[in-house]
Amino acid sequence: MVESSPDLRTAEQLLNEPGAPVVVFDHVALAFDEKVILKDVSFTLISGHTKIFLGASGAGKSTILKIIVGLLRTDGGVVWVNGERVDQMTEHEMMRVRAHLGMVFQEGALFDSLTVRENVGYKLYEETDMPLDVIDARVREVLGFIGLAEYIDRMPSDLSGGQRRRVAIARAMAAKPKILLYDEPTTGLDPITATTVDDEIIKLRDLENVSSIIVTHLLRDAFYIATHTAVRENGVVRIVPAEEHKAREAEFIMIKDGFLVFEGDAEELRTSQDDYLKTFLS
Repeated sequence: MVESSPDLRTAEQLLNEPGAPVVVFDHVALAFDEKVILKDVSFTLISGHTKIFLGASGAGKSTILKIIVGLLRTDGGVVWVNGERVDQMTEHEMMRVRAHLGMVFQEGALFDSLTVRENVGYKLYEETDMPLDVIDARVREVLGFIGLAEYIDRMPSDLSGGQRRRVAIARAMAAKPKILLYDEPTTGLDPITATTVDDEIIKLRDLENVSSIIVTHLLRDAFYIATHTAVRENGVVRIVPAEEHKAREAEFIMIKDGFLVFEGDAEELRTSQDDYLKTFLS
């Protein structure tokens, strides 16, 4: 009998290794009638890293997220998510890909008629056969992670705006996705409250190794996420300035008129001499 080679690893093992690509756009194009949304867009998201999409309203930032989750079909190019080509998948086939994705919408999108417990556990209740006690334990775990365990039986109407966003993050992470997609996660929040949401995004990336794609027009939050890291010391989690090598793991992508016009880390973006970028950052 021939034994399996120890070097032969499953696709899932390879995807979880440092440096493995989890999202790949290869010359992607999309247009609505005569309006070009994306044209020849290529980028790669590495496991445990962050991509932050910037650009003017209507530039195509949120379109990127909709393509990843299969809500939009591209006109050209190839899209890979967690090792599977998704740009030609059927709706039924996309379901298994979505099982490893979490999405946080701009307004949180909680179900107002459900408690925090029911909101956070919704995907587990509806799409798995996990025992209720196991689901409840997972819900309590993720609410504890974001510091809202005592709100488990509250209604969304009893929460502040920042708390609602954090509950939305807890709901997105409940099924242990490999990738989290954030669509304007701090829009409408005051700076202090927005920072509490940013901290949760950082914690998930650095402590749970969740890969992140963030769409935002808020430069303050974008740079904060890119240049800070979460560390656990003696059981206490702190958010601290990231060392240079860690900060380079968060990359910005700027889209203009359907084209990718910049890709690089925070320092490269700050020091760019491109007139469009300088105007956008001013």
